[in-house]
This record gives sequence, C-alpha cells and structure tokens, in this order.
Amino acid sequence: MTIAIFLGALLGAMALGIPIAFSLLLCGAALMWHMDMFDAQILAQNVIEGSNSFPLLAVPFFMLAGEIMNAGGLSRRIVHFAMTLVGHVKGGLGYVGIMAAIIMASLSGSAVADAAALAALLLPMMQRAGYDPARSAGLLSASSIIAPIIPPSIGFVIFGVASGVSVSKLFMAGIAPGIMLGAALWFTWWLLVRSEKIEAAPRASKTEVLRAFKDATFALVLPVIVVVGLKFGVFTPTEAAVVAAVYALFISTVVYGELKLNQLYGLFLAAAKTTSVIMFLVAAAMVSAWMITVADLPSTLVTLLEPLLDSPRLLMLAIMVLIILIGTAMDMTPTILILTPVLMPIVKAAGIDPVYFGVMFMINTAIGLITPPVGTVLSTVAGVGKIRMDAVVKGVWPFMLAQFALLLLMVLFPQLVMVPARWFYS
Repeated sequence: MTIAIFLGALLGAMALGIPIAFSLLLCGAALMWHMDMFDAQILAQNVIEGSNSFPLLAVPFFMLAGEIMNAGGLSRRIVHFAMTLVGHVKGGLGYVGIMAAIIMASLSGSAVADAAALAALLLPMMQRAGYDPARSAGLLSASSIIAPIIPPSIGFVIFGVASGVSVSKLFMAGIAPGIMLGAALWFTWWLLVRSEKIEAAPRASKTEVLRAFKDATFALVLPVIVVVGLKFGVFTPTEAAVVAAVYALFISTVVYGELKLNQLYGLFLAAAKTTSVIMFLVAAAMVSAWMITVADLPSTLVTLLEPLLDSPRLLMLAIMVLIILIGTAMDMTPTILILTPVLMPIVKAAGIDPVYFGVMFMINTAIGLITPPVGTVLSTVAGVGKIRMDAVVKGVWPFMLAQFALLLLMVLFPQLVMVPARWFYS
C-alpha cells in the first residue's frame, strides 16, 4: 500500500502538470499523511537540509564554467583544433563533433551546454558541406551526452550526494566509459557515412595544426588540471569546480580577451537560474528520500527482488530497463533523485559495487536525455539548430542504439568499467 501511495502521488501530480520539484514535495507529504505523521516543520527542515551540502557547491561553479567556456571562445577553439586533425577525411565534421564533445565534456559537465555549443558551431558547417541535417543533429545530440559521464560531471555530484558514494571515485570511474561512448559513436558514424557523397574540407597543413593546437592549449589544459588534481588529492570535486570556473574566467578575459566584463552579469545570471532549478529539485527530493527511508520502502523492494539478488548481472539488467523506461519521460536530475534512495539498498544487498552502479546509472540517465518524448538535449539541438524535433529524433536513433549496445556490454562485463576505474582512483 505504501508503494502505491508513493507512486500514485508522484505520478498523479506529474500527470496533472505539476512541476517535478513540487510533485516530489507532494509525494513526501502524501506519505507523511498516510503514515499519520504529517508535520509541516519536518517538511521544511528536510527541504533546507536537502540543499545544505558541501559537495552540491560544485553545481553552480561547474554551471558557471560551462557558460564562460561557451562565451569566452574555449569551445570554438576546441572545435577548430579537432577540425584541423580530422576535418579532411570523409565525414570529417562528424568526427570533429565527437572529438570536440569529449574534450568539452571535461570542461563543463553539462550535456545541455555542450549540445548548444556544438549545434551552434558545427551544425551550419555540416549543412553547408552537404551532410544530412537530421543525421548530423542526431550525432551532435548523442555526442553531447558524454558530458555527464566524463569528469567534471554535475550528474555524478548529485548522485554522490544522494547515494553517499565518493564523488571523486565516480569522477575517475567515468573517464573510460565516456571515451568508450565516443568510440561507439565514431564507429557508428563511420558505418553511416561510407556510402554518402559528402564534401570534405581541405587537409590542414602541419603548420595550421600546430597553430590550432597552440590556440587551444589553454582550453585543453583545464581537463588535465581537474583530473590530475582529483587523482592526486590536490583538491576535492567541489574545489575542482571552483578551479574550473576561475580558470575559464581568467583564460576567457585575460588570455583570449573574448569575454568582456559587461557580459559577466548575464553569464552569472544564467548559471544561477539553472543552478536554482537543480538545487530546488535536490531539496524537494530529500523530503521524499527521507519518507522513503522512514516508510522502509527499500526493504519492501529488496523482498520483491530477492529472486534476482543472487544474479547481479540479471538484477542490473532489470534495473537498467527500468531506468530506460523512466528516462523516456523524466529528465536526468529528477530520475537520479527519485530512484537513487530506492535502488541503492537493493544494489548493496546484491553485492554490486556502488561506484560501478553509479557509472551505469549515469550512462543510462544520460541516454535518457536523447530519448523522446522529453529528450532535453534533443530539444536544445532542435532549437539552436533550427531543425524540426521529429527530424532530430529520426537522426539520433542509430547513435542511441549504439550507446544502448555499449551499456549492455558493460552490464555483461563489469570489468569494462571497473578495471580502468580502479587504476584511475588507486
């Protein structure tokens, strides 16, 4: 009955069009009412405590770093450098998009920010060169979701706070899977463009490559600073976010000189607005998470899933299918906040490594950003690229299937995630 109240209140509020954050609050209140312990003071206290977390300070700084990166010329220089390397091969602009997405992922941690930058910079170039607009938009959408996997990842910060798993370990464990996602997209794009007549750009000379590399060096140094600093314990993930924001601000204003002081207010405001949405979601979710714990829902679910506990791979497969279904209708942040407190006790009971589960969870919810009908990244690319939404959906399917295939391989062979992860954070 308690599970029915939880799901009924949450899904019912969402069906009525109530925003996710308020739906989570109503869900928590409904559980309190059902258990005859309703207290507005407890509600308010959990909302306040939900956002009172030191690791969550990373969110506004990573958001700000992403805004500065796009406005200050770092994204453009990364794309230009990738263009000089592979722009001359058949389908070269697609490979440029994948390379740029991987590099930019290590700067911003936001799929939406990367999608907007890639669509604005590359989509017009791909259309002028004769690339299929829908397929191009699909590739850039699928490439953008690497951002929540490769550190610094805002999604990993939120998952770490909700689950109690080390954010630093999650960051390190996400590096190899993020690169694997890029490799899967690279192979899929190669298969798709072999038979197409596409105009390739002229091959860049060694001088042009070196000049582009020199121009992008300051942008390329940032991910190295973040990863090395985290691996050797120089700073925490929260401090890494501050370093990223300050570094991006210094490079954009002093070194590149493309970001003017009068633009800062707009960038700070945009980052603050996005952060406020995420933080309110986290705060509201903590009410439901607290009630889930009090109502002992995880124990009920563990009992229901007991037959699968002896087969971790089968359990992971079932959980991944559940997240896929939920990801089609819900954005990444609420999915993490709602499912994490419910699923973590089950995962621990089955003996699954929490870091491994966190990476798999994040990959799955990232793919949810390009699954219709919600597909936040799809909407971003369609809006920025001025392409119809149904065309972007059509173009993204081959790349999404490749990412799901990789996800299945990681379920069957956890070593693909954990072997490099242990090397990175050892």
